[in-house]
Amino acid sequence: MQSDTTPTTAEPAASERAVGPIDLETAATRRRYDRASSYYDWQVWPMELLGMKRFRRQVLGRVSGPRILEVGVGTGTNLPDYPTGVEVDAIDLSPRMLARARRRPGVRARVHLHEMDVQKLAFSDASFDTVVATCVLCSVPDPIVGLKELRRVLRPDGRAVLLEHVRPGGRRLAAIFDRLDPLVSRAGPHINRRTVENVRAAGFTIELEQNLWSDILKLIVARP
Repeated sequence: MQSDTTPTTAEPAASERAVGPIDLETAATRRRYDRASSYYDWQVWPMELLGMKRFRRQVLGRVSGPRILEVGVGTGTNLPDYPTGVEVDAIDLSPRMLARARRRPGVRARVHLHEMDVQKLAFSDASFDTVVATCVLCSVPDPIVGLKELRRVLRPDGRAVLLEHVRPGGRRLAAIFDRLDPLVSRAGPHINRRTVENVRAAGFTIELEQNLWSDILKLIVARP
């Protein structure tokens, strides 16, 4: 696998001017995933057995190249499922996660790894045919800023393919998620993100919204 931890240079995007609490939360998120990197694959292994591996392959089956951006690549779980003939720029906020992704076996695509914040992408406008995220936007401090960046780097005929857990639709269960989120998010992702609404707020048009596990885990396909 070819890797590159030096971000591609580009003109600064508007989101690079974001300051204050977002930056503090971003730094905390990086530290959290750096700490988790050594045991992360074991932590998510039960979910993989319960269907996440199949759901992720559904996502990757909708990817078209030749240029693909994967956001929040983590330890590189998705990388072996990309076909030959595509070029993947894969980013993550955590350098320790990227170190593990660099050692991921079975990768066939040409992959470049970058330490980068989705809220401040260092890629030119309209660079990618597809952007991919699997359970990532729950951890981005300002998901709308991140989604606007994804829209910026997508080509006009490109697609965003997202696998995300979201705030449930039922009133009682949603209230429970809202109540638990401040506690859960201290050590992990937010569990009450309104991701479908955030995708629209970032300027995307949703082509597909498919419930994969109740209405909590969704496949979302959107165009800029």
